[in-house]
Amino acid sequence: RLSGHPGDTLASAMLANGIRLAGRSFKYHRPRGIFSAGSEEPSALFEIGTGARRTPNIPATMQELHAGLEATSQNRWPSLSFDLLAVNDLMAPFFGAGFYYKTFMWPKSFWEKVYEPMIRRAAGLGRLSGKPDPDAYDHGFAHCDLLVIGAGPAGLMAALTAARAGARVILADEDFLPGGRLNAERIELDGRPGAEWAAAAVAELEALPNVTLMRRSTVFGAYDGGVYGVLERVSEHLARPPADCPRQTLWHVAARRAVLAAGAIERPIAFPGNDRPGVMLAGAVRSYLNRFAVAAGQKVAVFTNNDDGWRTAADLTAAGITVSALIDTRREAGPGAPRFDGEVMMNRCVAGTRGRLGLRGIRTETGRRIEADCLAVSGGWNPTLHLSAHQGARPDWNEEIAAFVPPETHVPGLAVAGAAAGLFSTHQALASGAQAARAALEALGRPVPAEAELPRAEDAPFAITPFWHVRAPGRAFLDLQNDVTTKDIGIAHAEAFTASEHFKRYTTLGMATDQGKTGNVLGLAVMGELTGRSVPETGTTTFRPPYTPVSIAAFAGRARGAHFQPVRHTPSHQAAGAMGAVWVETGLWLRAQWFTRAGETHWRESCDREARWVREAVGICDVTTLGKIDIQGPDAAAFLDRLYTGTFSTLKPGRVKYGIMLREDGLIFDDGTTARLAEDRFLMTTTTANAVNVMRHMEFCHQCLWPELDVRFVSVTEQWAQFAVAGPKSRALLSEIVAEDISAEAVRFMDWIPVTVAGVTGRLFRISFSGELAYEIAVPTRYGNALFAMLVGKAEAMGGGAYGTEALNVLRIEKGHLTGAELNGRVSGFDAGFQKMMSTKKDYIGKVLAQRPGLNGPERAQFVGLKPAGEAKRLLAGARLINRGEAPVAANDQGYLSSVCYSPSLGHMIGLGFVVNGRERMGEVLRMVDLVRDIECDVEICAPHFVDPKGERLHG
Repeated sequence: RLSGHPGDTLASAMLANGIRLAGRSFKYHRPRGIFSAGSEEPSALFEIGTGARRTPNIPATMQELHAGLEATSQNRWPSLSFDLLAVNDLMAPFFGAGFYYKTFMWPKSFWEKVYEPMIRRAAGLGRLSGKPDPDAYDHGFAHCDLLVIGAGPAGLMAALTAARAGARVILADEDFLPGGRLNAERIELDGRPGAEWAAAAVAELEALPNVTLMRRSTVFGAYDGGVYGVLERVSEHLARPPADCPRQTLWHVAARRAVLAAGAIERPIAFPGNDRPGVMLAGAVRSYLNRFAVAAGQKVAVFTNNDDGWRTAADLTAAGITVSALIDTRREAGPGAPRFDGEVMMNRCVAGTRGRLGLRGIRTETGRRIEADCLAVSGGWNPTLHLSAHQGARPDWNEEIAAFVPPETHVPGLAVAGAAAGLFSTHQALASGAQAARAALEALGRPVPAEAELPRAEDAPFAITPFWHVRAPGRAFLDLQNDVTTKDIGIAHAEAFTASEHFKRYTTLGMATDQGKTGNVLGLAVMGELTGRSVPETGTTTFRPPYTPVSIAAFAGRARGAHFQPVRHTPSHQAAGAMGAVWVETGLWLRAQWFTRAGETHWRESCDREARWVREAVGICDVTTLGKIDIQGPDAAAFLDRLYTGTFSTLKPGRVKYGIMLREDGLIFDDGTTARLAEDRFLMTTTTANAVNVMRHMEFCHQCLWPELDVRFVSVTEQWAQFAVAGPKSRALLSEIVAEDISAEAVRFMDWIPVTVAGVTGRLFRISFSGELAYEIAVPTRYGNALFAMLVGKAEAMGGGAYGTEALNVLRIEKGHLTGAELNGRVSGFDAGFQKMMSTKKDYIGKVLAQRPGLNGPERAQFVGLKPAGEAKRLLAGARLINRGEAPVAANDQGYLSSVCYSPSLGHMIGLGFVVNGRERMGEVLRMVDLVRDIECDVEICAPHFVDPKGERLHG
C-alpha cells in the first residue's frame, strides 16, 4: 500500500515512496527503473487493474494516481527483486544481435516440440487477462479551423493567437496538466512562474466558446485530407468511472490547418552500466523536482554534453539536494549554462556504475568513484517530429542542435513550432507558436491580428557538443526495453546489416513499445561511426502511426460482439416491416425480399405479383443500399475518365451515364450510373456488394497512381435514402408529390433534376433497372421511411405497391441487365458485349490488358439469354451448357447459366448466362446439365433482352 498526492503519476508517487525498481528488461531480465517523465518511458511499464480490466504495458509516467489504483510490475518471476529468468543475463554472450536467426535451427523436429513453446512462454512483457473487456470504447468526430498539437509554450501561444481571432481551435495534449515544460522548469514569463502563466492561458482558452481543450489526448497519426487520429484517455484517471463513461475515445479530427507543438524528447548517453535503476534523463529529474516536488535521489550526479544538464544541477542545488558532481564531456560550458557552484568535471565522462537493484555509485574514465543514488543524464534533445513524417517525409539534420528536425515539406497544412522545430528557448517557442497561428489564419482567409507583444521569457542559446557513447569495457545500452547495446550495433555492422531499416530489425533497436524515442538516434550515431558516415547519412527509419501505442479496443470502438458486423437497416425498414416484408441479408443490409399478402402461400406468388405491378402499373423499391460516392474537385471529370472505360468529361451537368470499371487485368470490376451534379461534382453509384471495394479502389488510384489530380470523394451511401419508382404509371405518381415539371420533355431518359418533396429538397434521376418507365428519387435519409410510406400508398391507389429484391431480380433478368452474378471477376468487356462502351480515344485502368487476344474472340464465353426448349420446365443457375449429344465433361463445356427466374411476363423460366461464341449462335439449342442436382434439359440461346428489346417503354 502506497500513498501519493493529487496530481501525482504512478512514477512520481513511486519515487516519493523511495521505490526505484520498476520492472525487468525484455531479453536479459535486468533490473529497470523509472527513466523518463513522459510517454517516451521505455522501462517502468505496469499492468494496471485486475481481472478483466487488467491492461498491460502502461507507462508509470502516464498513469495518474487515484485511490484504489492497482499496479503490478511485469516480466518477472517469482518476484520483481528476485527474478529467476535473470539467468538470461549470464547468457548474454550467446544472445547477441540476430541470435534468434541463428539459433533453434537444429534438430528440425525440436522447433514445434521444444523451441517454439519455450519462446512463446518467454515472450511478451505484460499479460492480457484473457477475458472479455467490460469497458466501453468510443469513436468521436470533430472539425476545426486549427488543431494545435501540444500545450507547451508554443502550443498555448498558437492556440491563444488563433482563438482570439475567432478561429475554431482544438488544443490536444497527452498530459493531464497543460503547460508542457513550463510545469517542469523554474522558468518565468512576465516575472511570474511559467506554470502560473500556463494556468492563466488555459483558463482563458477554456472560457472561449470557439476552443476545445482536449487533455489526456495523444495525437497519434497524421492522415490524408487534414485528418488526425487522437486517442483520449477518458476515464483511466478515475477511481470509479460513471457507468456510461467510455474508457477511451478515438477521435477523427478533421483540421483545416494544424500546428505541431509537441516539444522535444531528451536522449541519453550510452555508457557501461547505464541501465541501472536510478540512471534517469536529466530533464525527467527536473520534472519530478519542479512539478511533483519529488527528489529522484539524495545524492545526484549529472552527466551531460550540453547546457541543459547544468540546469538540472542548478535546480537540484536550489532545492537543497546534494549534487555529487557535474560531469561534462565538453571542454567548457556554453553561454546559456546556469551557474553551478558544486564540483564540476569538464572533459570527463562516466565509464561505469555499481548497484544491482539500484544505483549506488558511478565511476569516471579516470577511475574515480563517486557516490550517487541517482545519475541525471542529458545527451541532447530530439524534436518530437514524428507526425510531420507520417506521410513519407524524411527529417533533416540540424548541426546546431545535433538532432533531426522536420523537413520543409511534410504533411500538407501542418506547421511546426517550438522545440518540435528545434527552437529550444522559451522566447523562441512563444514567437514560433504565434507565427504559426498567424500563418494558419492567413491561409484560412481569416483576418490576421496585429502582432501582439509576447510575454518576457528566457532566450538563452542552446549549446551542445555531440557525444554519443563512452568507449569503455562493459555493456552500454541503447534500447533499455529490448536490451540492445552498442555491441549489438557492432555485430550488425560486421554482418553487413548497416542500413537503418536493416539493423533496426536485426538488433530490434527501436522495436519496443516506446519505438526508440530515446535510443534510436544513439544507434544511428554508433552505426555512423562504424561505417564512416554521419548521422544524417546513416538515415532514419520510417516514421509510422501510431506515435504511442493505441489499444485495439480503441480502434474497434463500439464494433464488438453483435456490433462487430452490425446489421444495417434501410431507411424504409420500419414501414416495410409493417407491410409484411420478408427480409434477406445482402452484405450487412437487411432488405425486403418480398411482401407477403393475405392468401399467398409461396414466395413465388408474392414475387410474381410484384413484378406484374411494375410491368402493368407502378412499383416502389428501396435501392438505398447501392453505393453512392460524391466526387468533387477541378479534376473530378479527368479522374472518372481514368476509372471508367467511357468518357465522363463530356457529360453535361444534369445528365446521367452508365459506366463500367475494369481491373488492371482488363476484367470488369464494377458497373453503375454516374450523374454530373455540376462542372466539378459527380455522384457515382456502385453495386451494393462492391461499394466498399470501389471506394478502396478509388482511394488507391488517387493516392498511388494519380496524386497530382485535385479531386476529393466521400461515401454518402447512408446520407441519402433512394427509391426506385418503376412502371408505366411512375410519372403520374411522382407528379403528385414533386413540385417540379417532370414531363417527358422536361426530364428525358438519363436526366436528373433537383426536386422538392413536401418541402424537402431531393434529387430525381430518370434511370431504369427494370426496363420500364422509371425513376429513382433520393431524399436525406431521415425522411426515407416517411417517403417510402407515401410512395407505396400512392402506388397502391394506382394498382401497384412495394416490391422486393426477388421481383427486382426478375425484372432485371427480363430486361437483360447484368449484376454481380454475371460480373463475377472473370468477365471481360467483350464477354459482356460492352465493346462500344470501351473508348479507344483515351486511357483508363485495364485498357491495355483488356485488348489481349485471350480476352477477345470467338473462344470466349459471351453474354446471352437462354430459354427453355422442348419440354424443359426448370432452369438452374450454375448449371453447365453442353452441345447436344456430347458427354457432360469439362472438355465439352460450352458455358453456364448465371441467373434464372420465372418470368410472369412470358409465362415460363428464362435465364442469362455465358456461351462460347454465343452471340453468333442465336437460336442454337444446347443441353443444360446439373450433375449435382441430377437435372438435364434443352435450352435455346437467345438475346438477353426478353421484354421490350427496343427500349420503347423506358423512353416513353
